[in-house]
Amino acid sequence: MQDRRFGYRIPLEVMFTSYVRDRPVRALSADVSDGGIGLATVAGLAPEPGQVVGVELDLPGSGDSIWARGEVTRTRPGELASGLGLRFVAMARAHARLLRDFVVESRRNHLGGLLARIRTASVP
Repeated sequence: MQDRRFGYRIPLEVMFTSYVRDRPVRALSADVSDGGIGLATVAGLAPEPGQVVGVELDLPGSGDSIWARGEVTRTRPGELASGLGLRFVAMARAHARLLRDFVVESRRNHLGGLLARIRTASVP
């Protein structure tokens, strides 16, 4: 199977609210990029592939909520929880900018940490 993701995915475990058929459903994020989000939700409430859902997500450290619409691109059914992949299809420009900045800064911090570990490991 081909990986069709475009954005760099940041591990992010936070509870957030998705709106499935205009009903709030709590979910747990697994990762996020500027193009979508991986999440888990209660198995019986999980939307089907192709369905568009609303998302309200608080980014750590920002103090703002991001609102978006996402299309379900994949599902991984489970007995208690289902894994889902959402591709963002609509988002306010300001929210898209907040999300992009969060992803870029998180990646920069991660890579900076890796470089620091490499530098200290190579010192005899």
